Amino acid sequence: MKSLDELVAGFHRFQQRYFQSERKLYEKLMLQGQAPKVMVVACCDSRVDPAIVTDCDPGDLFVVRNVANLVPPCEEGGGYHGTSAALEFAVRCLRVEHVIVMGHTRCGGIRALLGDIRCSETATQFISPWMSIADDARREALAASSGATLDELASACERAAVRASLRNLMTFPFVREAVGEGSLELHGWYFDLDRGELLVCSPASAGFEVAVAGS
Repeated sequence: MKSLDELVAGFHRFQQRYFQSERKLYEKLMLQGQAPKVMVVACCDSRVDPAIVTDCDPGDLFVVRNVANLVPPCEEGGGYHGTSAALEFAVRCLRVEHVIVMGHTRCGGIRALLGDIRCSETATQFISPWMSIADDARREALAASSGATLDELASACERAAVRASLRNLMTFPFVREAVGEGSLELHGWYFDLDRGELLVCSPASAGFEVAVAGS
């Protein structure tokens, strides 16, 4: 684990690169503003930073991160809608062309949803209500994974949660409209930490296949 001093030193290396050696990138971002073509809904997990995983520069991705990379269904009632607000900004204001829901293996939020005692005992005030978004994914995984180990069940649930979030994206009218017009595409990704592989959700089968550039 890095100390705070190491984080500050890391910032200075970032500063050296982007504000001295390669200053043109940030000059462009400052003068023209951000114009990412891709939004990523990712997990808060420290191991799965989407910009690092995809080797992107500042300005390439518009990212919102939450527990278990979930997209809630469209709701206009009370409460605070951080993920929904980020989605609206990305689609309506930035006019991104792609929205990616990026799940991953060994997700603590999914483990809590499945009742893993290490995660669920102390995660009741905010995490449990939030994870209820993925209740359908939990039921789907349980129905399809009879006799599975916890790791196998968690993997099935993590993938099912990505598919559930893709369905929830289509409950937002502005997303449906953009998809219908052909100006927006939705994608489900799954980062396998154990194998170091990126899997993509097949629109045809809803299964996940190893990502191949250009496919």
